Amino acid sequence: NYGWWVRNIHTNGASIFFICIYLHIGRGLYYGSYMYKETWNIGVILLFLVMATAFVGYVLPWGQMSFWGATVITSLLSAIPYLG
Repeated sequence: NYGWWVRNIHTNGASIFFICIYLHIGRGLYYGSYMYKETWNIGVILLFLVMATAFVGYVLPWGQMSFWGATVITSLLSAIPYLG
């Protein structure tokens, strides 16, 4: 009965999450947090985790768009030496 509500919360929550990510990046640039090696390394790791989460969320329904999105991303990975 409340599936529409859960879907709406999930959709808006994902958008709010990425807004928070952009605000966090902007704050880091403003305060110069990127100058510290440890902060930079953790930020890069978090970037890859967010990208992986977004990819999995995009592919999860496994519709036509998801299939071709997964095909394109895996093809891009094959261009990286020693990985593809």
